[in-house]
Amino acid sequence: QVHLVESGGGLVQPGGSLRLSCAASGFTFSNSYMSWFRQAPREERRFVAGIDKTGGATNYADRVKGRFTISRDNARNTTYLQMNDLKPEDTAMYYCKRPRSDGDDWGQGTQVTVSS
Repeated sequence: QVHLVESGGGLVQPGGSLRLSCAASGFTFSNSYMSWFRQAPREERRFVAGIDKTGGATNYADRVKGRFTISRDNARNTTYLQMNDLKPEDTAMYYCKRPRSDGDDWGQGTQVTVSS
């Protein structure tokens, strides 16, 4: 059974940093593209960043480019999202996702709140 467990969220002041983790199990992690999404209240879930199975290729939403960095450790079956220079508009529930042809796998999310 596939499990994706996010952690690392919390309350941070504007300009601060957080590092999110997504621990994966139940599938061959090193064969899977992984991504992060976020959903703010009353908004749709939106793509944040993605990383290919080797970590050699990444892509980002324009609104986080230059501030967020996605990475992965295939030995630990974990993907990370380093978030720097956080802004109030980054406040959201953050989810990791493993895409599948027959339906995506999602974690339960971790809350990030950016506020002074």
